[in-house]
Amino acid sequence: MSTRTALVTGAGTGSLGEATAAQLRDLGFRVITTTRSSPVAPDTHPLELASSASVRALAGWLGAATDRLDVLVNNAGLHLDLRSKWSHPKLVDGREIHWRTNYLGTALLTRLLLPLLASTASSVGEARVVNVVSKLHARGRTEALFGDLTPYDSWAAYGTSKLALVLEAAEIERRYGAEGVHGYSLHPGSVYTHVADRGLETAPVLGRLRKLAGPLERRALLTPQQGARTTVFCATSPAAVPGGYHARSAPAEASADAGDAVVAARLWDQTTAWAATA
Repeated sequence: MSTRTALVTGAGTGSLGEATAAQLRDLGFRVITTTRSSPVAPDTHPLELASSASVRALAGWLGAATDRLDVLVNNAGLHLDLRSKWSHPKLVDGREIHWRTNYLGTALLTRLLLPLLASTASSVGEARVVNVVSKLHARGRTEALFGDLTPYDSWAAYGTSKLALVLEAAEIERRYGAEGVHGYSLHPGSVYTHVADRGLETAPVLGRLRKLAGPLERRALLTPQQGARTTVFCATSPAAVPGGYHARSAPAEASADAGDAVVAARLWDQTTAWAATA
């Protein structure tokens, strides 16, 4: 139990997660990471959030790899259909793909790791769950947390998945904060990564144009290293507010819907019931 340990999901090459992992290592953490592709580095494990089997395999592997987890950074996620061309949702296991991946997959992993987080908090004083979200959580719709999004809009679906993660972080604090397990959520800023590449897979011309415009886009956006600072702030700083939302390495104001404790509790219970059978 001597070395602080963190798990950072979604740490592929050039990603926000990779930069977060590097900064946590610089602070002395043992950092375990995940990628969607087959890992080639030590302390890395494959993870596909849309697969409950993959999530459970990671949790089982982690339980065997360490008896300590100080920080869980839920960084992995996707944003598809950037051109808003979908008139109907793409489904995985009967669930809208952003909801299934960004929220349900993350929530399942968090619940599976809560015992290890609680054990660590009991031994060393605290453990943290850090949900990397987006300012686009403001586009989420409360009614879509509990039913279909009608009419369907992929950006609203993405925003709803991120709204759910803001609510989840706050609910972790309400339910587990007294035990030393604290929840945080954050907007990392507008960061230049490869996330948009997948969102433009069906638009090869736009994808090529984006590559040509890469130098300009990089100048306009934050680097992954800059974006990771707020994540690391939430993972380590005593100035981060438990249960709160953050941006620019400081507490920030989330959307009005993100502060609804009744909705957060209902969502937690609904998700826990789903996770028990997933």
